Amino acid sequence: MERKSAWDKIQDKKIVFRFCDDYIKYLNHSKTERVCVSYTRRLAEAAGFKELDTIDRLKPGMKVYKINRGKNIVLAAIGKDDIDSGFNLVAAHIDSPRIDVKQIPLYEDSNLALFKTHYYGGIKKYQWTAIPLSLIGVVVLEDGTVIDVNIGESENDPVFTITDLLPHLASEQMAKKMSEGIGGEDLNIIIGSLPSDCEKDKYKQTVIDLLQEKYQVQEEDFISAELELVPNFNARSLGLDSSMIAAYGQDDRVCAYTAYKAIAELDVPQRTAICFLADKEEIGSMGNTGMQSRFFENFVAKLIAKQKDGYCELMLKDAFSNAMCLSSDVTCAMDPTFKSVSEPLNSAYLGEGVAFSKFTGARGKSSTSDASAEFVAKIRKILNDADVAWQMTELGKVDQGGGGTVAQYIANLDVDTIDCGVPLLSMHAPYEVSSKVDVYMAYKAYKAFYVAE
Repeated sequence: MERKSAWDKIQDKKIVFRFCDDYIKYLNHSKTERVCVSYTRRLAEAAGFKELDTIDRLKPGMKVYKINRGKNIVLAAIGKDDIDSGFNLVAAHIDSPRIDVKQIPLYEDSNLALFKTHYYGGIKKYQWTAIPLSLIGVVVLEDGTVIDVNIGESENDPVFTITDLLPHLASEQMAKKMSEGIGGEDLNIIIGSLPSDCEKDKYKQTVIDLLQEKYQVQEEDFISAELELVPNFNARSLGLDSSMIAAYGQDDRVCAYTAYKAIAELDVPQRTAICFLADKEEIGSMGNTGMQSRFFENFVAKLIAKQKDGYCELMLKDAFSNAMCLSSDVTCAMDPTFKSVSEPLNSAYLGEGVAFSKFTGARGKSSTSDASAEFVAKIRKILNDADVAWQMTELGKVDQGGGGTVAQYIANLDVDTIDCGVPLLSMHAPYEVSSKVDVYMAYKAYKAFYVAE
């Protein structure tokens, strides 16, 4: 296939840049799954979405949403057809690789107060040292009170960091394999260095006193806390031509935003359109906020019950059997510095549009759904009819490694499913790179898919 720049399909490039200005704003307000859900909800309500449980009877054109435990959100634009005749689903995820604070984290050593951590998702641990970090999350007190924590994102806030060894003393460290240079238990966060007046644990006590003063949080409250450390730097335009975006968390909030934006702009689709923004994808989609939970099935069941006079399990099975899905997750772009891990004919390239993968998985296609040829052909027609720039890809060479998405779990519900998303450079790093035109083409693809019959 001849490779073409997606920019060639854009007559007015200002449209792409304006669209991505809003995407950059979204990234800067969505650095954890909880704040992403909160911000998406605010956007959705401003766009006319109503909480599903406040609606007694669903009618075509209604827009509804449902939040699951504050960590994932699903939105639907109700179509003219009954839901049990099928729906069009775009599923992305809003969790990203990060550093989590342990449940018993606080200690002091060498005149410093520190937090012990446990990294989340697939990271290169050395990339997370010597960069500024923000602390975001919740602490839930014994009486159920939820304390929101967000330190570092405001201009006058302090930030946090993980130290690394100076090169002058790092000969042993640098002789190790890259994967062993920084260990999981080495990812300790500097919290403070000011001693208190007490004789024992004076550096630790200062932190405890500050937390009590500002948040009414005691040391034991960390046991029921979810605190995440994420890169402090904001999303920015990248390059002299500002044609790219550099930011933390584009895996997979680039697909989350474009999927949300597309459904928010729908009028009355023929088939019900659903946007599902999941949690826990980076660690296998397990748990009651992951794609493998029953939450999504229960949501569709509620849609059916609120649209029709009755409900039965057969209607739910029919809804899934007649549905189709874009499992929307990022893929790796061909990196000119590291070409050896990719196979050129079947790789995604920055600036050539949204990327589709017939399958993901690893080596012999393990842990993938492998879309049927018939469904791939249907998607091709949808994209071409909508003048979307798109490309086909695989995640690296066959035996190089691989990765999975939520596609397999949706396909297991008897849904035609294919992977698609925006190509990234430096995926899973604290600073990932996307092309603005690819972001825009993802939005165009999802909008066309939502209204497909």
